[in-house]
Amino acid sequence: MTTAQFYCQYCTASLLGKKYVLKDDSPYCVLCYDRIFSNYCEACKKPIESDSKDLCYKDRHWHEGCFKCTKCNHSLVEKPFAAKDERLLCTECYSNECSSKCFHCKRTIMPGSRKMEFKGNYWHETCFVCDNCQQPIGTKPLISKESGNYCVPCFEKEFAHYCNFCKKVITSGGITLCDQLWHKECFLCSGCRKDLCEEQFMSRDDYPFCVDCYNHLYANKCVACSKPITGLTGAKFICFQDSQWHSECFNCGKCSVSLVGKGFLTQNKEIFCPKCGSGMDTDI
Repeated sequence: MTTAQFYCQYCTASLLGKKYVLKDDSPYCVLCYDRIFSNYCEACKKPIESDSKDLCYKDRHWHEGCFKCTKCNHSLVEKPFAAKDERLLCTECYSNECSSKCFHCKRTIMPGSRKMEFKGNYWHETCFVCDNCQQPIGTKPLISKESGNYCVPCFEKEFAHYCNFCKKVITSGGITLCDQLWHKECFLCSGCRKDLCEEQFMSRDDYPFCVDCYNHLYANKCVACSKPITGLTGAKFICFQDSQWHSECFNCGKCSVSLVGKGFLTQNKEIFCPKCGSGMDTDI
């Protein structure tokens, strides 16, 4: 480019002895360059002229003096920052506004620090401790109660119930019989080992039995029909001396009339109404 050709590419004014800016190998006077090519500052909305430093972040531009935290107004030049909803924030303001708060100490969990999450709440790693021994739980198993979170050894020591069958800790649920607890999977018939969780059962000496095993091993038999008397579903039965009858079986051995609530006579193990028993050698 010769001296005669040294002029502004836009306004054609001579650039001899003047400041100028090269753009795509073409010279521009400062006034034309700023008017045509300058970016506008996101903060003050004024052009960032050629003699000012242009700070750029995601196609947005700021004067160096305007590049500040939108909350505390501290400069972000050469400092770490974060963006939220198009706003620039210093790390402290971002943490206070956007980071999780510790459920225990209520302080901000700083970005980059390890946090523990449980049931929708967050803790500093050092704050997530057993409420009994105060030791950090970390990623170890825990058991939660209304009174707090507990490591497994403390829970077993302070609160746990033990299964009457396997003698291991019952952490949740379970079945109670005669003030004794069972795991659901341990609540089996003491005779045939059948699962009793969804079944009718009887108990003997504080142990459960299915109906069949109980009837076979322990139930009294009806004198009349020889079937077991279980008392299940509210069934009624009659006892006299050492004998038992189902209510529906307690009938006169001769005329079959029901003797429930009525007087009767006995001969050996049979029972008779007074009419049929008269004249017999009966016991009263």
